[in-house]
Amino acid sequence: MCAGIVASGCGLGTPPPGTTRIVDDAGDTVLVHLPAGRVVSLIPASTELLFAIGAGPSVVGRTAWCDFPAAVVEVPNLGDGINPNLEAILGAHPDLVLLYNSAQNAVAASRLEAVGIPALRLNLDALGDVARIARLLGRVTGHTREADSVVAVYDTALAAATVVGSSRRPKVLLLVWDQPLMTIGTGSFLSELVERAGGANLFGDLQSSSAVVSLEAVSTRDPDVILVPSDGSPSFPQRPEWRAVRAVRTRRVLTLHGSQFSRPTPRAPAAIRELAQRLGGGLR
Repeated sequence: MCAGIVASGCGLGTPPPGTTRIVDDAGDTVLVHLPAGRVVSLIPASTELLFAIGAGPSVVGRTAWCDFPAAVVEVPNLGDGINPNLEAILGAHPDLVLLYNSAQNAVAASRLEAVGIPALRLNLDALGDVARIARLLGRVTGHTREADSVVAVYDTALAAATVVGSSRRPKVLLLVWDQPLMTIGTGSFLSELVERAGGANLFGDLQSSSAVVSLEAVSTRDPDVILVPSDGSPSFPQRPEWRAVRAVRTRRVLTLHGSQFSRPTPRAPAAIRELAQRLGGGLR
């Protein structure tokens, strides 16, 4: 399901003046008043997009994980984006709430609807989601032109940052957790970054977004580089069992710092360029 504007004539009748119907990524049809002037954004990527399209002043609530741009710290922190604090949301007096499309947020969306506050559940998991959600947010906040501009720049930068024609694609283990050992499969945002940066996801044959794998499987597949999304220094390379992995023995473990590697936003092209540079360095 792709969130989008519902055209009139779909069996729902014409929406009242100053409103539009949107089918969100959960499949719900939501009546939204235009333009939304008080938005609670409980997805870090949607918060970033709102600021990117010039709608930052409309954001009246965010999650604890919203850390970009710097101006976001001025927005009240309402806590978590999963099973959110409804009292805190209502206290922000929003006319639109953006929720991550998770079954855990279904109750929150229903309760907000019951008190007359529209809530959109959105997927922001992949590079392709950036453009469509940017345009959607531009439409509902009255920043259509700015959103179109952001999308045009993003699409051009994404194409320019993508490594093409590489004869040697390093095999990359995306290690998101080490006890138990957990990696991510194809289709995930970080896997997309690796592929566009000229690498090959070691477990790209996995269809699930994440999976527990064995150390033996890692050693057998023999990654050239291990990427670890972390704000600190990973401890697993010091454990003796990891000596079975060549990339650990040769110190080809790269730590990814920064939220540009954890969510799809207009910063993705810059993240790809940085990753391509580091993957090249990791093979030397």
